[in-house]
Amino acid sequence: MPQPPAPSAQVTAAEISRIAGVTRATVSNWRRRHDDFPAPSGGTDSSPLYDLEEVRAWLASRGQHTAATPSGELRTTLRLRERADAGTSDLLLLVLAAARRPAGGLTALLALPDDDLVKHANNAAIEVADVVPDTEPVRFTGADTTVLRALLLCVRDEGAQTALGVLAERELEDSAASGAYRTPAPLADLLARLVPGSPARVLDPACGSGTLLTAAAARGARELYGQDSLPVQARRTAVGLTLTAGEGADVTVRTGDSLRADAFADLTVEAVLCNPPYGDRDWGHDELAYDSRWAYGFPPRAESELAWVQHALAHLEPGGHAVLLLPPATASRSSGRRIRAELIRSGALRAVAALPPGAAIPLHIGLQVWVLQRPEPARPAYRTVLFVDTVGEPSVPGRGGTRSGAVDWARVTEQILSAWTAYAAAPDRFEAQAGVARAVSVVDLLDEVVDVTPARQVRTAQADIAPQALAHEAAAAREGLAAAVRTVAELAGTTSWDAAGASARDWRTATVSDLARGGALKVLRAVPVSPRAVAAEAEDAKAAAGSGATRPVLTGGDIAGGTGPTGQASDVQAGQMPEIAEGDVLVRNLVGGTGPVARVADEAEAGALLGAGVHLFRPDPARLDPWFLLGFLSSEANLAGASTGSSTLHLTPGRLRVPLLPLEEQRRYGEAFRHVEALREQARRAQDLAEETARLVSGGLTGGQLVPEPA
Repeated sequence: MPQPPAPSAQVTAAEISRIAGVTRATVSNWRRRHDDFPAPSGGTDSSPLYDLEEVRAWLASRGQHTAATPSGELRTTLRLRERADAGTSDLLLLVLAAARRPAGGLTALLALPDDDLVKHANNAAIEVADVVPDTEPVRFTGADTTVLRALLLCVRDEGAQTALGVLAERELEDSAASGAYRTPAPLADLLARLVPGSPARVLDPACGSGTLLTAAAARGARELYGQDSLPVQARRTAVGLTLTAGEGADVTVRTGDSLRADAFADLTVEAVLCNPPYGDRDWGHDELAYDSRWAYGFPPRAESELAWVQHALAHLEPGGHAVLLLPPATASRSSGRRIRAELIRSGALRAVAALPPGAAIPLHIGLQVWVLQRPEPARPAYRTVLFVDTVGEPSVPGRGGTRSGAVDWARVTEQILSAWTAYAAAPDRFEAQAGVARAVSVVDLLDEVVDVTPARQVRTAQADIAPQALAHEAAAAREGLAAAVRTVAELAGTTSWDAAGASARDWRTATVSDLARGGALKVLRAVPVSPRAVAAEAEDAKAAAGSGATRPVLTGGDIAGGTGPTGQASDVQAGQMPEIAEGDVLVRNLVGGTGPVARVADEAEAGALLGAGVHLFRPDPARLDPWFLLGFLSSEANLAGASTGSSTLHLTPGRLRVPLLPLEEQRRYGEAFRHVEALREQARRAQDLAEETARLVSGGLTGGQLVPEPA
């Protein structure tokens, strides 16, 4: 009986645009203008789906060659597999086997007939089957040849880590509720660097996709142990670590719940790194009441995080360190007070550092890093605990760590590492850093609440600074403020603007739409990309070795905060984002709020990508002066007339109006607007310095280090 043909995948218009290497608008034009364009084969009227093979045939008939990347082709062919309900464990094995072959060997495999390719794939998977936990016996068939070729091509051209990320996407799509989130690479690196020395054996009992263990391997760890309750995460970690750890590394990954079914019950290591699940009330409270791991107290049902803390300590050798990422409530909930007290009293809790919101999911919460050390029997308990607060540091809008901003990882990492390094070297001689870091005595911490929230402990740090040091710091801030005030005064006094006459000038204006049609300027904006495509590509970028392929993106928050580009774009996003050029005028889409609304791009921003929430106006320099354009586009009256909405105003750029003036006169206005923007910038700097000076002086007066001038 003949086999039915393999089902063809269905693709969206967005996927067609990526396959063809065109914009979504082009695909929409094809649908309207060409009667022979494939009819929808599924979906809805608002979101139709098209038969992939019909689309490919239509593109080929028009000489439109595919522009899909190998990873994109792999995503598509995964949907073509006959065994639609199959997982990807078999293909994970093939990724590992393919990564061990040179590029020439993969090219030779791709040239084999289908039957020979299937035979080689089965043999290769058997050779590495012991690496991936809980994997069923692999048996590829002729129906898998398309996906096998796509996988080998992706490994050859884009690397095994990229292929690995694509395979994991499918099984992780519905796992958001399970906490299947990657720890950001800069945060993973920070946590790994907080472990003193270079530990050889490292455990992550909730390893997820292996980011923390990868960071440990990069710092020299050679024995890597991981466990995760999600089989796909455990499999992915096993393959990913084997790929990245290199020759000589011993990778052991197991599947299962570490609290209920510890796969490494008899293992002790030099370091534990962990980003455990949060707020889990079903962590095993009832069946684990008499577990030997609870050396510091039995964790209440609502304190699963403190169960993970003690699990980590139980796996450490005496003197070994554990670094965990925990929610802020762990530091202050009354139900965990007694366990926190025991951790402090025994010297197991060494440091707590607060991260700014946006450092990791959940993005709206400022998570905390706990550094713990298993007490050594012959060593007295430590008398202090270090606290570091990176949240309270002065920051600029758009960089605090919201969804639209970015965490300043360089600053956060330097603050935490420098404080921890100095403290670990000499705990009793650590000098407090005002508003950032402070070592607090055990006696002071063991009060009725035992609150180890860094902000609570660090905000009094200024009282620990020597009077001479604080006086010097306040004097330096005051001198900086005086210099900024002098600059503002100079800018305010060097230029005068005369009255135009008895009445205001009457402009002849044109809308931006009219100017664009006439070629005087171009209006550009980033094309939205589907969240599914963004998530998939972001996963690829993070999984890729040396994930420096992202490009800087200037956002609306950067304009408001006066910063450089803080966003990042992966390949799929970058293809829909215009590149900024020097002289472009950039205007925020959301009108109102604090901070500048517009700016003229300078040399430092040239080459960055235009982010969401920003309109780009590119003037023809022979017809429009950019600073003249900035001044009129960003005027309050112009923005109000071209915006829609009630509480939140969204800009409609085509409705903005610009006076029609000769270029020479435009340049005179442009110089005036440039001067005004410089005045605004210096005034904002002076305000920031005034706030800092006032904070230092006020704190010094109330803390007793400074005294008022004699009457």
